[in-house]
Amino acid sequence: MKFRATIRNEGMPDQSRIIEAPSRFAVYDQIQKEGGMVVELQEVTSKFKMPAWLNVSIGTGVKRTEIIRMARNLATMLGAGLSLSRSLSVIERQSGNKRLKAIATGLSDSVKKGSSFHEALGAYPKVFPKLLVAMARAGEESGSLTDALTVVGIQMERSDELKRKIRGAMIYPSIVITAVIIVGILMLVFVVPTLTNTFTELKVPLPFATRAIIAISNFMVGNVALVFIGLIALVVSGIAFVRSRRGSDIVIAASLHLPVIGELVRETYAARASRTLSSLLSSGVPVLEALAITKEVVYADAFAAVVSEAEERVKKGEALSVSFAEHTKLYPILMGDMLSVGEETGKVADMLKQIAEYYEGDVAEKTKDLSTIIEPVLMLLIGTVVGIFAVAVIQPIYSLSSAF
Repeated sequence: MKFRATIRNEGMPDQSRIIEAPSRFAVYDQIQKEGGMVVELQEVTSKFKMPAWLNVSIGTGVKRTEIIRMARNLATMLGAGLSLSRSLSVIERQSGNKRLKAIATGLSDSVKKGSSFHEALGAYPKVFPKLLVAMARAGEESGSLTDALTVVGIQMERSDELKRKIRGAMIYPSIVITAVIIVGILMLVFVVPTLTNTFTELKVPLPFATRAIIAISNFMVGNVALVFIGLIALVVSGIAFVRSRRGSDIVIAASLHLPVIGELVRETYAARASRTLSSLLSSGVPVLEALAITKEVVYADAFAAVVSEAEERVKKGEALSVSFAEHTKLYPILMGDMLSVGEETGKVADMLKQIAEYYEGDVAEKTKDLSTIIEPVLMLLIGTVVGIFAVAVIQPIYSLSSAF
């Protein structure tokens, strides 16, 4: 990160310069060691802005698994009686990631200077999720930081595990579709031109499907570089679009209307919202703040809107379960019913945890069978592609044989 700092030294006019550092705290520390004082500090951002659908985060240099491991290790060391600053020093020495080492050092320095742990974490908003910051604050305020870090570690781990299972289930169809596309391109580039020459020499009347395939083949053969660049651009822009906020919302909205997939999406977001709310409420975070954080963790606009509505209704004195019970097209009916029971018994956090565990287990089971469910669809797709190509090639040959 780069910062523009206005620095004041005794007996000298104020100076402004650009400083590269992992955080604001590191800038203050560096200037203090140089004998100066920071008068003004601003983060330097690029003037160039990409379109919203291409504005995708490249990365922070720290993997989510490393953040989870850090939270779990901190909880273990704090539980063993180590101080927070010493625990962070151990994290810094153990980590093999240079970026995480620098962040751990910055966190340790901030804590030693009197900052609270959640304030130190908040200085790295692109690295540490708001859920972790909020849980750390709740833990510090209640005097149970160890328990809060343990809970948030489990929450993030379960969330990542759910993502991995869903991604794993999509590997098989992705490979099949990619193989079909590659084989189709090879056929158009190498096989069709040979057939085209044969049809031209024999002056065979060609149906529309054959003429269309030949036209595509001729274009691809004559513009190999353009087609290659176009395919790369299409793949890159497609990945960027899907990873963007807007693209993700469109994909999710479309997925909700698909059989099996739609139910899987609903249960995945129900599990994520329930697990997040349960973790926050059980750590002592006020319900309104917990809903505000859950809204950001849920991420998808359609599902986040329900959480936002619940937040507004709770402000007016209504029950938390009302909004979830009214939006059964997004959140399953069971979630609203169980949440209502939790409110009646005064065990909302426990009930949310049970909801999360139920849907996490259900999603895990369904993802195991997803490949079996998708397989007939893939076979139908492959059969359609092969059938179109076969008809386009065989029909002219059949016409030729009939002429004789």
